[in-house]
Amino acid sequence: MNHPHEDPRPLHAQVLVVGGGPVGMLTAAELGHHGVSTVVLEAAPHTVDQPKAGTLHARTAQGLARRGHLPSPAATEDRLRRGSADAFHFAGMPGLVITAPATEPGPIVGRSQADLERDFERLARERGVTVLRGHRVTAITQGPETVEVTAEGPHGPRRFTAEYAVGADGARSTVRSLLGFAEDVHPATVSALLGLVRLTDPDSVPYGWHRTPRGWTVAGVNPYGHSRFITIDFRGPHPDRHSALTTEELSREGERILGRPVPMTDPVFFSRFSDFARLVRDYRKGRVFLAGDAAHVHFPVGGQGLNLGLQDALNLSWKLAHTLAGTAGKDLLDTYDAERRPAGRRVIDNTRAQLALMRPDPGLDPLRELVTELLGLEEVTTRLGQMISAQETAYPARTGGGSPWEGRFLPNLPLTTEDGPADLTRLLLPGRPLLLLIGGAGAAAHRGPARGWDHVLRTVAATSANPLPWEAVLVRPDGYIAWAADGEPLADALRRWFGEAR
Repeated sequence: MNHPHEDPRPLHAQVLVVGGGPVGMLTAAELGHHGVSTVVLEAAPHTVDQPKAGTLHARTAQGLARRGHLPSPAATEDRLRRGSADAFHFAGMPGLVITAPATEPGPIVGRSQADLERDFERLARERGVTVLRGHRVTAITQGPETVEVTAEGPHGPRRFTAEYAVGADGARSTVRSLLGFAEDVHPATVSALLGLVRLTDPDSVPYGWHRTPRGWTVAGVNPYGHSRFITIDFRGPHPDRHSALTTEELSREGERILGRPVPMTDPVFFSRFSDFARLVRDYRKGRVFLAGDAAHVHFPVGGQGLNLGLQDALNLSWKLAHTLAGTAGKDLLDTYDAERRPAGRRVIDNTRAQLALMRPDPGLDPLRELVTELLGLEEVTTRLGQMISAQETAYPARTGGGSPWEGRFLPNLPLTTEDGPADLTRLLLPGRPLLLLIGGAGAAAHRGPARGWDHVLRTVAATSANPLPWEAVLVRPDGYIAWAADGEPLADALRRWFGEAR
């Protein structure tokens, strides 16, 4: 018997995205760009401004620029030689410097999570995506050809069907729970408190990351308004993780750690968190995929969580689009887990390592002093900066005979095409795989084998003033190299990535 307000006809889409945070909205916006019929189900009635993630690291910014979501400086030979750098921290210790090519957005781009969510939602709606807020998923099942979802909406339960579904519904993911995704977890060992409050004696609170023998405080002190104030207690997890945080408790904990009163008032936002970590054992179960915090959770040191999720979205969306269009090679969707799960493991491992260094045990002081010394070495800060910013990320080659460049991210290059000056970022804006022919008869010889994939490829002949290691390269829509001319035959690679020739 139907609910009196239930619409008996399920709404059908090619893809259902459960969760309308930045990761879900970016996935939807990218699917909409490719003309994929997409529905987003989000429980919250509107975007809420909260003091959450606000840092876009280099690889995320580079990927978003290639999809037109962020501006990127024009690639010139002079810029290519220079590069840019931003100071950061490792385990709360200063000295880390994150660098990026000057042809890319800055190494660290400040954008609030709420602003990103709004931007992606607006773009998704403009591209024909149906965004249904106030809809909380209550059931999900899947068969050999469809996924069926029930959501409780403002007017009662509503049913949906789709070819695929993406669970981007956060750390407490309903999709993950209902479908029983297997997971590996690390239990919580610390208790952290966050408040957006007015500090009535702001001069008494140290700015930034500050360690004492009793724990850490992290403060973005604003003497004229609300300050973000965090405490980290290493004595163990909170006995009641979900109990309401109060101004009195946060102030008391700040005083315990700093050894002096931390008066505060006028709270706007409170949150508890810990170092609990989770990584699902497979990002895919049949026709359902997990992305963002639904797939991975870790201690939020280094601002890596939002970045990890946005990179998930950029990786998955074009693969779903090609699969639904019938222009995907065999097992293309399986590469999502193969590529993104190791990236999730890397972030969980490095945040656990940083937290180990942060423990206020005097016995760790010699280790901290050694790490501080090592951060003064260019090789070390480069390695750690590449790790935190995900610029070290490279994906496994799909064949044993591929180019050593396969799976690496291609930096923005200044190029000259028949239409005039260009660069790699601008050539990727249409969202199509790019076959770049870098001058000469050898490069032109690859045009013939590629003609059977003209329905998929954007092929561009160009010249570069800078010597490049190959005469032709195939770049995926997310900016990673799928093939280079020093590897297997181009037709074999195109067939593997994008199906048979037409």
